[in-house]
Amino acid sequence: MEEPSGCNKSAPKGKKDDLYHVLHKVPYGDSPYVRAKHAQLVEKDPEAAIVLFWKAINSGDKVDSALKDMAVVMKQLDRSDEAIEAIRSFRSLCSKQSQESLDNVLIDLYKKCGKIDEQIEMLKRKLKLIYQGEAFNGKLTKTARSHGKKFQVSIKQETSRLLGNLGWAYMQKMNYMMAEVVYRKAQIIDPDCNKACNLGLCLIRQARYEEAQLILEDVLKGNLPGSDDSKARKRAQDLRTELRSMLPPPHFSDLLGLDDEFIKGLEQLMNEWGPIRSKRLPIFEEISSFRDQLAC
Repeated sequence: MEEPSGCNKSAPKGKKDDLYHVLHKVPYGDSPYVRAKHAQLVEKDPEAAIVLFWKAINSGDKVDSALKDMAVVMKQLDRSDEAIEAIRSFRSLCSKQSQESLDNVLIDLYKKCGKIDEQIEMLKRKLKLIYQGEAFNGKLTKTARSHGKKFQVSIKQETSRLLGNLGWAYMQKMNYMMAEVVYRKAQIIDPDCNKACNLGLCLIRQARYEEAQLILEDVLKGNLPGSDDSKARKRAQDLRTELRSMLPPPHFSDLLGLDDEFIKGLEQLMNEWGPIRSKRLPIFEEISSFRDQLAC
């Protein structure tokens, strides 16, 4: 018995639709949120996407995702202040599980706008949730997404990441002492070369050049995770060059590798070889001789 012709025609069409949604990462359907994602990812029309995201939020259509995605698009259009206000106003409509990701978006927006105090406050609040065991919905790991790829993040890694961001925020406030404390804690929990470079810069700004040099050498010697990254090595090399330009020129005795005790011994030996010559200039020696002649 032959298969109905309609089945043969519909199968390729279904596969084609599936491929379309996979390639463009657009969800199925015709709701405001789906149309917003289509405008954002397929039509590349961010302004139209924002209008449709607003419709999705107001109609209760995937509010968690709509609010977060809209804020990201607004940031791309340099409308970060508007995105911050949107999250603050409508996050109460979102689920408890989405609040953590909304916090992450807010931190990025504060950083973009130069709202350092708000950024610090948010980072400290997220760290407090970790200390209280309330982060990751009580789990030890969570699934994160970056550049379309999913990966697992542990509480330890997240704590170190947040501390690193907090350290950088303190650096922007030129509070180098607090930044140093935070960076050192981050490196104890989960060390990496990026935070090491930031700690080195922090110490340079405090004129603690020898300590900074030791940390940068650790990166250049490959002693830290991520040291094989070319960008990290380049940054460590640039910081070391900056550091060397700030160091005082070495003393002549340092160039010869001589220490103080050796120099003192050498001077004593030279004194024993011959009489100590007068420290007065020759002209005063001549005046003294002429004065003695007159006295006679």
